[in-house]
Amino acid sequence: MHPIMIMFGSPFSRALLVGWRHQSLLGSGEPTLSWNHLGSRRPEGKAADQQSSTKIARDRYTSTVRVRTPQSQQSQGVSESQKRRGIIGCLLGAAVGDALGLPCEALSSNRQQKLYPQIDGHRFIFGRGMISDDTEHSCMTAQALIVSGGEPDRFSESFAWRLRWWLLSFPSAIGFATLRALFKLWAGFPPDKSGIFSAGNGPAMRSAILGVCYGDDLPRLRKLVQVSARITHTDPKAEWAALAVAAASHMSLSGEPSPQEFLATFRSALGEDAERAEELLDLLDRAARSAARGESTESFAESLGLKNGVSGYSYHTVPVALQTWLRQPNDFSSVLNAIRCGGDTDTIAAIVGGIIGARVGKEGIPPQWLERIWEWPRSMAWIEQVGERLARVCATGIPQQAVSVPVWALSLRSVGFTVVVLGHGFRRLFPPY
Repeated sequence: MHPIMIMFGSPFSRALLVGWRHQSLLGSGEPTLSWNHLGSRRPEGKAADQQSSTKIARDRYTSTVRVRTPQSQQSQGVSESQKRRGIIGCLLGAAVGDALGLPCEALSSNRQQKLYPQIDGHRFIFGRGMISDDTEHSCMTAQALIVSGGEPDRFSESFAWRLRWWLLSFPSAIGFATLRALFKLWAGFPPDKSGIFSAGNGPAMRSAILGVCYGDDLPRLRKLVQVSARITHTDPKAEWAALAVAAASHMSLSGEPSPQEFLATFRSALGEDAERAEELLDLLDRAARSAARGESTESFAESLGLKNGVSGYSYHTVPVALQTWLRQPNDFSSVLNAIRCGGDTDTIAAIVGGIIGARVGKEGIPPQWLERIWEWPRSMAWIEQVGERLARVCATGIPQQAVSVPVWALSLRSVGFTVVVLGHGFRRLFPPY
């Protein structure tokens, strides 16, 4: 049953009605949750109005006076302007990588080579690109950071509501675990109970921006990665892989680490989980050694048994993405090497693009790749505006309203996007095979 088809009086319908009432977590123009516990008895009449007004006032007061030490003061060796550049570069880089990789998604390396002998730009529709769920999740993560000021509990609530409304925009690309988790959110499960036991790469695809913003505050970063992951995926493997991407984006922002420096830093970031995450550490050690040898990304993927394409399993996606970054940390065009591996190409390229984008900024992304993304309402200018506002939040520690986006436009855009996706699927029925 689609989430729009609800029974009046169910926990879902109560959540839906309440969700439209206030905008304290999502910001301007977007509905959100105003009750802490879905399904709990709701006050009625004057008492309800008084309780609601009191809570809104308290939330606004809390978000105003809860001023933290600005991130620019906490960072070691990263200036405020450098972080701003990294945040914008991370978001735009993820979008460009996503758009470049999207036409090749689910193709094996061999079939991709036959359909697209040369990839040097966008090929989604008339030489232009569009973004998919990878970029959308990164933007929702950034928006939740803006309105929460990086406070994990508020971030969790805001991000969960963004995911709920995103589902109602009829996204054509959505992982099965994420879909089930969003149904649970709409059914009334809180964010810490909605996740599905899965080690898919959903959390990893949206975690690069977390590392850029809060990599200099490891306890907070680990908590943010944890709540972001567990909303949809509860397998610790998904969380650890997401933490690896966050650590990589932070190190990319801060400098040009050697492969072994990254591995040592990530092991330290895992803390007491390092022993349990030994399998991932071993895979990343292989990635680091491969990058140090200058081995191609395709060869490394083949050594992991991924000759026919990199799957959406986080322990496949993340080692390949990080090997690509470690091999060419300052060259944004290396996203093309990740795409050539086949499989979940948009997610791999989005992760690589976000990490390298944090290093090179908007200026280091080929202008033609940025300019030829055909998107609305989440245009490249809109994404850059999100980055600008998030940078101000990181600099001051004060939450702000989210950058508005017309909710009705998202569903309309999804219809057009789906038509193009179906066109690609139809084309794949024909030679060359």
